[in-house]
Amino acid sequence: MAAIERNGALARIKTAMIEKKMTQAELADAADCHEKTIQNLLNGRQVRDQTLFDVCMVLGLDFDEIKLAWQGQAGRDEPGRPGASKNVAPLYMGAYTRAAVDHYIGSYLTIRPSFTSPGTIVAYRTDITWDEEWPSLLFEERERPDAPYSHRGRLYVPASSMFIHLVSLTKGAMRMVTVSQLDQAGLMRGIIATLNKQRALFVPVGAPIVYVRKESIAGTAFGDVKNGARAYAEYQQLLAETIEAGYARLVSPVVVKER
Repeated sequence: MAAIERNGALARIKTAMIEKKMTQAELADAADCHEKTIQNLLNGRQVRDQTLFDVCMVLGLDFDEIKLAWQGQAGRDEPGRPGASKNVAPLYMGAYTRAAVDHYIGSYLTIRPSFTSPGTIVAYRTDITWDEEWPSLLFEERERPDAPYSHRGRLYVPASSMFIHLVSLTKGAMRMVTVSQLDQAGLMRGIIATLNKQRALFVPVGAPIVYVRKESIAGTAFGDVKNGARAYAEYQQLLAETIEAGYARLVSPVVVKER
């Protein structure tokens, strides 16, 4: 039985490699390990948990599920394990139930300041759904003016916090959005921490961000919204209120004068 389960894990890894069009060498480079290690893994030999974790992160696979199958323990009902229940998120994501977060499912207007064009507001669409395969809320960005940089990730919902986290992780690169829980007005407000391309380099940036739940997304202004545009004043007010109401705080560096 253990061998069969490990074969199932291997099949998922190989399928993910095919879907992402990755060779063994490319997977080894992305997972920061030796190609021989990847060969051992693909031949069903034992590898370190860290290697298996890195491979799963690169391929977008659930480490907990793959590890349990690799060890011949798939199907055991363990608290916090993805797959143990189709309606409960893993413990490390907040162990939230689908019924408790159903109201998050839908489409959102997403607005934040432009990182490169002062005075411009970037507006795009974010869809939040429930993932049956990896029980949790899943978000995906659409209608971004810089479409190649669109993110897809998962929602972490702490039980004892008024804030939630939208986290995307690709090849070790992480982006986190921390926003308030969805309120009666359909708003989530907070801060985004990510990397932005400045000439030839990527540099860390932070900015206020707002999600506005929409029953219908038709007619919503997306893209680079500049001063004078129809939706600019509304979007600017939402971002300003995010700071003024304390949903996000941008701290300026303290300059110490030399004596």
